[in-house]
Amino acid sequence: MKMYVETDMEGVAGIVNVEDYLSPSGRYHEKARRLVTEEVNAAVRGFADAGFDDIVVADGHGSGAMDIELLDRRARMMRGRMGWPSVLDASYDALAFVGQHAKAGTPHAHIPHTQWFGIIDMSINGISIGEYGQMVLCANELDVPIIFASGDAAFCREAKELTPWVETVAGKEGTLAGKGDELERDAYGRSHEAAIHRHPEVVRQEIEEAARRVARRFAEDPSSFGRIDIQPPYKLVVRYRQVGDKPPHTEEREHPTSIVDLLNSQ
Repeated sequence: MKMYVETDMEGVAGIVNVEDYLSPSGRYHEKARRLVTEEVNAAVRGFADAGFDDIVVADGHGSGAMDIELLDRRARMMRGRMGWPSVLDASYDALAFVGQHAKAGTPHAHIPHTQWFGIIDMSINGISIGEYGQMVLCANELDVPIIFASGDAAFCREAKELTPWVETVAGKEGTLAGKGDELERDAYGRSHEAAIHRHPEVVRQEIEEAARRVARRFAEDPSSFGRIDIQPPYKLVVRYRQVGDKPPHTEEREHPTSIVDLLNSQ
């Protein structure tokens, strides 16, 4: 069986803030790459043990998050932007996420955003989505089911709301209650950095166990992993924050038949 694992950095346990962890200039960036790769390895172990013999891990963090020398040898790493949904196609049996963050405007989330900090909300046909939702809707169009997702607790709630059949593991929980819709971009980017983190080794163990469990469930009954009911035509609405002196604004796009083509029409 063939698995596509989408990764990010902000949802991994032990990734504390933007400045020190998320970019190559951060003082803890190398530690962050190791934390991400070890969570991915935990998922790879579980998936491989349960029968997935071709596992492609997509490094989805902007400046890069994976250390390929630490990556489990049973996985291959994909890096480089190709538009939505990257190299995911109908040849894959399943989709999983590791280290994902919640969408913009999510209360009690850690570093929530959609693409980056300038977006207030994104929706397709009235369904509010973040980066998880965008990828999952593309997979939905390709008939590739999402089966697993890990990240912060607010993201796990988001994943369950959009895809109730998915198995989740939460590694940390944000502590700020507000949505922050009223904040301009830079202020919003600094506003959701407080969180309670679980120990990375505990989180990795839970990820491995959950990945193994859900992969076995998928092998036994793939029909138990559902689809999102969304019908064409498709309308994308993106609400942007104030950036400096530029006021908030909204952009809309439509496509008659394809969410993939809609997302790639920017």
